[in-house]
Amino acid sequence: MTQPFKTKIVIIHMVQAYNFLASWQLFPEKCDFEYQTVPKSGNYKIETIPNGHLLSFSHNWVNLENDAFYAQYHVNPNGQPMSFDNTALADTISAEINNASCLTVQFFKEDALNLKVVHEILANGFLKVTHEGFKEDRSPFKNIEIYHKQLSVLPYASSAGSVAIRPTKEGVIKHKALSAMEDQTNMQLNQIKEQIELLARQAQEIRKRKELSMMIYEAKITFKPQIGQIYHVYEKQDGSHVLSMVAPHEWGGGAGPFAQFIATVKLLADHTWIEVPAQ
Repeated sequence: MTQPFKTKIVIIHMVQAYNFLASWQLFPEKCDFEYQTVPKSGNYKIETIPNGHLLSFSHNWVNLENDAFYAQYHVNPNGQPMSFDNTALADTISAEINNASCLTVQFFKEDALNLKVVHEILANGFLKVTHEGFKEDRSPFKNIEIYHKQLSVLPYASSAGSVAIRPTKEGVIKHKALSAMEDQTNMQLNQIKEQIELLARQAQEIRKRKELSMMIYEAKITFKPQIGQIYHVYEKQDGSHVLSMVAPHEWGGGAGPFAQFIATVKLLADHTWIEVPAQ
């Protein structure tokens, strides 16, 4: 008579766990770490294993020194303790699905709580993972990580505060390939960015030359300007402009009979004008 009841409890647990079953990608810039450093990238995956009774937690991450790591463990979310392989961290582990938006995993060492990991589904759909544990000197720490759900599993990522973290040959190989790919694509993107910035600067210079040229061609010109020669633009009392061969210093440092000096300019071969330093 007890078996159907236990089966019902397992089904309820798995239904409540549904929101957590995904591959989650780390937001390093949204994390708050009191202990250790924020990983450069991270992936945190929660899934059920074939028997359907256990939850599997696996994660890869890359630290700021570009070292790749991998960790994985299984736990029954029924609140009952299970033995844990990594005895350096804990002897037993337990997990409980508090509700459809909260999942807690606890690690015990010699019957004392050594680390608590709380998973919370936020209102915006992000996953908040809070690690509460102890440093080597037994002083407490709290690390908060924020993840967003991704459609596919990336071969790198996760949490510096995570448990049972061990480097693997496969992880290092993949990371080297990813680093090479990332370096190449970043280099290409930077080259394109520099080209775009150069084109933007060139476009801005052309626009300035056009605006200056329009102003000069609308000004009063009583002589034929020569290509490559330097001239001076002044504003008259009525607000119109005039092109002059007389420099401001030849007026005694002022604008002479005009309201104000505007710019010293040079005529280019394409008949546009550019501003040059005043002589």
